[in-house]
Amino acid sequence: MTRPEWPVELTGVTESVVTTLGPNGLWNVAALGLHAGDPVTATTFGNTRTRRNFYRQGEGYVLFTRDPVLFVDATLAIREEDDPVLDAADAWVEVTVEQVDVDESGGTRLETWELTPVDASVERETVPTIDRGVAAVVEATVAASRLHVDTYDAAELRSRLSYFEEVARTCGGPRVHEAFDRLRDLVDEGDR
Repeated sequence: MTRPEWPVELTGVTESVVTTLGPNGLWNVAALGLHAGDPVTATTFGNTRTRRNFYRQGEGYVLFTRDPVLFVDATLAIREEDDPVLDAADAWVEVTVEQVDVDESGGTRLETWELTPVDASVERETVPTIDRGVAAVVEATVAASRLHVDTYDAAELRSRLSYFEEVARTCGGPRVHEAFDRLRDLVDEGDR
């Protein structure tokens, strides 16, 4: 039996959303950067729900989506769902995971996982476009996720957030604006 292939071409680091089954029977939704290669790998930072669920279950679902609000929620909010594949997924891959490396940076444990496809599906095919507003939201989620990590300069990250917000507000449509409103609310909440 041949293993399924990834339903998209991966190059560099591809941002995705991952769902992992938690001990409460719900699927935790989180952001996950996929490092292209054979095998595809991903790194968890610290004691996240994704890391704990990877250990507990040894599997998850990688979702490919263009929904900027989903990226914000996956990165900054605690979101749990009844099903592993969300309506916003353009494609998904069920994967098994195996920890292949452990490192530490600035007191944060970094664990690298090998992701092996078990099943995959393309839900919708689209003509690719480059949306600067969506790209700005994705980059802003990366900066926002590092705001309270000691090894990063918070002032520099906040400067990046301001720049990305300007790009998002100028170049994005209503869903991008909604995503940035949500991002700002979650960042403000995290600052309290």
